[in-house]
This record gives sequence, structure tokens and C-alpha cells, in this order.
Amino acid sequence: MPAPKVWVTGLTVGAIAAVAVLAVQADKGTKPHAVAAAPSASASPHATPTKPKAPAAVPDGSGTGRRIVYSLGQKTVWLVDASDAARRTFAVWPGTVSPAAGTYTVGTRTEGPITGSDGVKVEHIVYFSTASGVNIAFSNAVDGSSPPPASGTRTGGIRMKTADGSALWTFGTAGTKVAVVK
Repeated sequence: MPAPKVWVTGLTVGAIAAVAVLAVQADKGTKPHAVAAAPSASASPHATPTKPKAPAAVPDGSGTGRRIVYSLGQKTVWLVDASDAARRTFAVWPGTVSPAAGTYTVGTRTEGPITGSDGVKVEHIVYFSTASGVNIAFSNAVDGSSPPPASGTRTGGIRMKTADGSALWTFGTAGTKVAVVK
């Protein structure tokens, strides 16, 4: 019995040739290299995981109940729930004019964005006091920056990171108590 005839068309030959050329080019290209690092002591399956740093305790003398606590000395804010538990704690950058220690209430709020007294666009402005004719308010810069106040400018903005500004905005509704401590 005669062998079967195989008919190969020009198109098939061309496709096979193209695949072969691409395979050769791919083989000449850069090759990924894996780098293995020596395991560290902390990667040990028996290592004790590190605990996240606990937030500083809510300052004594800041009152009780649901409130915003602002420490002038620590440059820190706590959002405290009705059970006196701190729900969020974060660092802030105060302006050049600070409120006196005492208890205040959130009054006006402006979602913004607006231009602050230092020329920076701010949002989530939560006003709670005035000092020396300057409005005192929590806010965050729209661009997330925390520039130092311009030399000679009197500012009452207490700035924070954008996420913290959003949290304070949600928490600090009109009438919320604000305790300022030294």
C-alpha cells in the first residue's frame, strides 16, 4: 500500500516559519532571574508577631462621653465614643494661634474646599472656637500637605492627614463636645 500523500499549503508553511522565528527571538530575549534572600529571624514560623502600637490613652481631665479631645502639648486628637473609648487617634499640625484649654462645642462646619488663611485649599473644616480674633478649626489640606504656616501669618487651622480629616468630619457634627487639654 502506498504511503499517504501530505499536502502542505504555502499558508501553513508560512505560519510554521513565523512561529519558529518568534520562538528563536523569544529565546534570545532577557530571562527573568529569581533571587532568594536568606530568611530573617522574624520570618521564622515560631517568631512572635509584633503587636501594633497602641494609641496613647485619652488624656486625663478631658471629660467623659462622646467628644473630640485635642492635646496642645502632644499635638494629637482623639475621637472618643460615648463609652469613653478612643475610636481613632492621630497627630495634627497646629496653626500659629491655639485655643485655650477648656471645653468647646462644634459650631459651624464647612465641607469645602475653601482657601484657608494661609492660602492652602482645605476641606472638612470643623470650627469650635476663636482666639485673639482668629477662628480655630480642624481641617485637612485638599492636597494632603501639612505646610508650616507662613511667617507672620496668624492661623487657627489645626491640620491633619486627609483620612483623619474625613473621620473627624464624620464624627464632629454640630454640637459635638471638643475638649482642649494642655
